[in-house]
Amino acid sequence: MIVVSDTTPINVLVRLGFEELLRDAYGRVYLPLTVLDELLHENTPIVVRAWAQDLPGWVIVRAPKYPVPSILNVLDDGERDALALALELGADVVLVDDLQARNTALRMGLRIAGTLGILGVAAELGKLDFDVVVRHLLAIGFRASARNIELARPKLR
Repeated sequence: MIVVSDTTPINVLVRLGFEELLRDAYGRVYLPLTVLDELLHENTPIVVRAWAQDLPGWVIVRAPKYPVPSILNVLDDGERDALALALELGADVVLVDDLQARNTALRMGLRIAGTLGILGVAAELGKLDFDVVVRHLLAIGFRASARNIELARPKLR
């Protein structure tokens, strides 16, 4: 499975201590070089910078090789390159939280997943308590609508 991530899902999962969920769910994750730069930025939380300075082996950093489609120019650098790399690699999924980037990805035919969706799947697998983690997520400044939280909430079996 080919998975490309934007900055926010990585940033949030590292801050929560759940970054290994990505390895467990996807095996490998590609990060564009611009996303790595954002994770290493001086304003990024220190725990995230430390993680990005010593990336685990399941993370592959790669810049897009081809010109970025003009439809992506309205996005920030990390989102733009994540979608461009996802297109280039024929990614199975791109991890992105920003609404404009998600909508753009869908218009381009890309399959998307976000932080909440990853947490929902992990909760279904018994790896975490969804409600507890989402409360913590909101407390650290993550923005999510009640509707999106409900959509990601694990279904009772």
